[in-house]
Amino acid sequence: MTHGGDVDSFREEYPGEILDFSANLNPLGLPEPARLAAERSLSDCARYPDPQCRALRRAIARHERVAPEQIVCGAGAAELIFRAVLAERPEKAVVTAPAFSEYEAALRLSGCEIVRGPLTAANDFAVTEDFLDRLTPDVDMAFLCTPNNPTGKAVDDRLLKRIMERCEENRILLALDECFADFLDDPPEPGLPESKSVLVLKAFTKFYAMAGLRLGYCMSRDPGLLERIRESGPPWSVSAPAQAAGAAALSDRGYADATRRLIREERGYLKGGLKALGLSVYGSQANFVFFRAPSDTLREQLKKRGILIRCCADYKGLGAFYYRAAVRTRAENERLLAALGDIL
Repeated sequence: MTHGGDVDSFREEYPGEILDFSANLNPLGLPEPARLAAERSLSDCARYPDPQCRALRRAIARHERVAPEQIVCGAGAAELIFRAVLAERPEKAVVTAPAFSEYEAALRLSGCEIVRGPLTAANDFAVTEDFLDRLTPDVDMAFLCTPNNPTGKAVDDRLLKRIMERCEENRILLALDECFADFLDDPPEPGLPESKSVLVLKAFTKFYAMAGLRLGYCMSRDPGLLERIRESGPPWSVSAPAQAAGAAALSDRGYADATRRLIREERGYLKGGLKALGLSVYGSQANFVFFRAPSDTLREQLKKRGILIRCCADYKGLGAFYYRAAVRTRAENERLLAALGDIL
């Protein structure tokens, strides 16, 4: 599997306890109100779920301080990426390298020409002003993830504003992926950019540890774009348990506060431990740490100890010496660092 979190495949070759650092999920697990809401919703599963996700969109709208009409829900952000590309059918698009692979996967299906903006170690894998130069009038769509996956590096606010302005000037749809933004020490304020050229993508997958329920949403000020996205997929893609769990998760403020405290503390601990082992750590402002090691077999050696991390060899612009590890609890982070110490 291209992505992390493929625990089922690993179980076929490793019989013991598995510690998964390859998927960037909240180590606190599913919020209790969300779990209970999903369980209660099972009695309604004999009928179709609400195709318009009315209650869920109202809950998201309160949380994001937007109108419910500015939201479309889907089975995770990945589904909405494909829907957005299908809705727009771009002929030319810009992505960063490295970036989440589903951007290019969706664009390739549409026969789109892809232009990559490289992110480099010399700049701590940050998006720079060079990205602006690629936003030319012949471009139809651009994908930008902040903080980026796999580097965890957030886009500078002032540069992001200039990117939005350039996209509006050149009539480029900017798909702004904020799936990891809630993990930042200073997450963005709720609301939408003023520009109609911006489509914001978010998900419950990471922050609320709802990967198995599949739930995401996108937001825009362009009603025509949202309608096209809505029509570019099946009407019942969001199940009743996912809708109920999502609305309940947003109401649990204590969970959100506890998550940010844990991630802030454990991210610092894990980054410090990796640096102490002599590894190069970059970016890493979200709930995962991105680093370079002197070995290209680190993932395979950790698998022998029942530990999964993400090798970044299949990301455009990276190689087999780059890795990504999720931030987990102190005991789990200690176990990862101890295993890395033994190997290195």
